[in-house]
Amino acid sequence: ETVNLLNAWMDPRHIHTHAFDNPTDEERDRPPMWRYWRALPPKGRIGMLFGSWYTAPIIDRVFKRSRPAELLQSVDEIRRFERMLADDGVLLLKFWFHLSKKRQRERLKALEADPKTRWRVTQRDWDFFRYYNRFYRISEDTIRQTSLPWAPWTIVEGSDPEYRVATVARTLLEAMRARLDQARDTGTQPPAQPLTPLVRSAGDTDLLSQLDLSVSMSRKKFDTELAEQQQRLALLTRHPRFREHHVVAVFEGMDAAGKGGAIRRITGALDARLYRTIPIAAPTDEERAQPYLWRFWRHVPMKGRLTLYDRSWYGRVLVERVEKFATPAEWSRAYAEINDFEEQLARNGGILVKYWLQISKDEQGRRFKEREKTSFKKFKITDEDWRNRKKWDAYQTAVCD
Repeated sequence: ETVNLLNAWMDPRHIHTHAFDNPTDEERDRPPMWRYWRALPPKGRIGMLFGSWYTAPIIDRVFKRSRPAELLQSVDEIRRFERMLADDGVLLLKFWFHLSKKRQRERLKALEADPKTRWRVTQRDWDFFRYYNRFYRISEDTIRQTSLPWAPWTIVEGSDPEYRVATVARTLLEAMRARLDQARDTGTQPPAQPLTPLVRSAGDTDLLSQLDLSVSMSRKKFDTELAEQQQRLALLTRHPRFREHHVVAVFEGMDAAGKGGAIRRITGALDARLYRTIPIAAPTDEERAQPYLWRFWRHVPMKGRLTLYDRSWYGRVLVERVEKFATPAEWSRAYAEINDFEEQLARNGGILVKYWLQISKDEQGRRFKEREKTSFKKFKITDEDWRNRKKWDAYQTAVCD
C-alpha cells in the first residue's frame, strides 16, 4: 500500500519499482545479488525495491536452511555492498515495517474474512506467522548489525495506515532535501568511508619484472597442443556436470599482447550457443549512470554457459587510475569491491579464470609498427595506442598493485 501511494504521489517517470518474490529460474542460475544489481536505478532516478537483499538471508535463517555463520557472512557482504552504493553517491533509505504479533494475527484474519481481500492471504503467510517470534529475533539482530550511518534503518510502526505513510513520505522527503542541499553547498558528494591510501611494503617487488619473456613454442607443437586442448575444452562444456557451473574468463594485458588471439582460440572450440564475448571499452551513458561494477554484473552467465571479458572490471584500477578517469578514493576502494564480486561468482559455482598477457616494451613497439604496415591489421592500431605507450611505467606500477 505504501509503495503504491508513493508511486501515485511522485512522478512515475523518475521511479523504478521492483517487487521481488521467489527467484526465477534465470535468477537461480546466477549469484543471489545478480537480480538486485539489475534493479539498481540509474543516477537521477528513484528505485523502490519491494523486498530486498535482506529477505532471503533472514528467511533461510528462520527456517534453519542456513547456519548462523552463513547469516553473518551474508550480513557482512550486505554491509560492504551498501557502503559501495553510498560511496558511489547513492542515497540509500531502508524502511522496516513492524507489526506486533497480535496485530498481525488480527490483520490476517480480517483480510481473510472479506471475500474481496481474501486473495491477499496465503498459506505461506500463516506459515510465516507461526514463526513470528523467530522472525522477530533474527530480524532485530540483522537490523542492529546493518543500520549504519550511510545506510540507516527507519523502523515504521505499521498499525495505523496514516501514520505509516506519513512517516515514510516525510523521511524520504527530508533525506532528499538534505542531500540536494549538501550537493548545492559543497558541490560534491563525500564518500561514506575515508580514503585508505594504498601502502606498499618494503618487500614488494615488481612482479612483471620477474617474468621470463623469452619462452617460446614451435609452430608444430603449438598446432598439436592447441588441437588437443580445444578438444578437451569442447568435451568439458558438454559434460553433464558443467550444468552446475558457469565460466567467467577475464583477459587483461598490455596492448598488442595477444588477448584477441587467445580469445579466438578458445571460442573456436566452443558451441556458439554456450558463450558470449564481452569487449570492454569506454562506458556508455547508461553505464556511467550506475556503479562501475553494474556493467559487468549484467553479463554474468547462467549455469552451463561461459562469458569471456576482453578487458574487465580491472580497468578501474588500471586505465581509470592511470588516466585519472577515477578519483584516488574510487580506485582505492575498488580492490575490495572486486574481491567481493569475484568471491560471489566463485561461491555460486563459478569457475573464474583470469589471464594477464605481458610483453616487453620493445616487443610492443615492434608489433605496433607491424600492424601499421599490414593492411588487414591497420584497424588495430590507433593514436590512442601510441599515447598509452608513453605511460608504460605508470601502467606497470598499477598492474603490480
